[in-house]
Amino acid sequence: MGDGKQSRNEEFQSFMVGRWPRLMRTAFLLTGEQHAAEDLVQSTLEQVYVAWRRVGAADDPEAYVRRVMINAHARRHRRRLREFLAPRDDSGLVREVADTGDRIAQADDRGALLTALAQLPARQREAVVLRYWEDLTETQTAEAMGCSVGTVKSNAAKGIAKLRAIPGLAETVTHGGRK
Repeated sequence: MGDGKQSRNEEFQSFMVGRWPRLMRTAFLLTGEQHAAEDLVQSTLEQVYVAWRRVGAADDPEAYVRRVMINAHARRHRRRLREFLAPRDDSGLVREVADTGDRIAQADDRGALLTALAQLPARQREAVVLRYWEDLTETQTAEAMGCSVGTVKSNAAKGIAKLRAIPGLAETVTHGGRK
């Protein structure tokens, strides 16, 4: 019996180590703050560890963990979400440490992008992060968010439209040669 538990522990550890950077990036994009992202990933992995037998046996454990993380984020910030996502100033935000292999880290004006992303409502932000940064399909995003594909399309389209309407962000994209 001890060998089975040891095997599950090793399987979980392998999963956690392999997925940590991606989970941190997603959590950072959801929370807008490095320490909050670390807390979110840690609490998510605590929940997942307790249920690892079920999670590890799932068809797509990474999708399962992503769903747990999104639910944990929504629960944690449901009451004060508006204030949390659109702080009065960004002096308290700690910027994500850039990953050299991360295409987002190569953006001309990462600060403007993250500030603009932080201004989106929670569901739009989740849809944009999962669809465009995590590169999930609409179906995978719908499963992760616990909604329909149509809701994902609507939230993603509205979120992208709001991002495009921000003058500073639009100028950054235009000057960077992208349209």
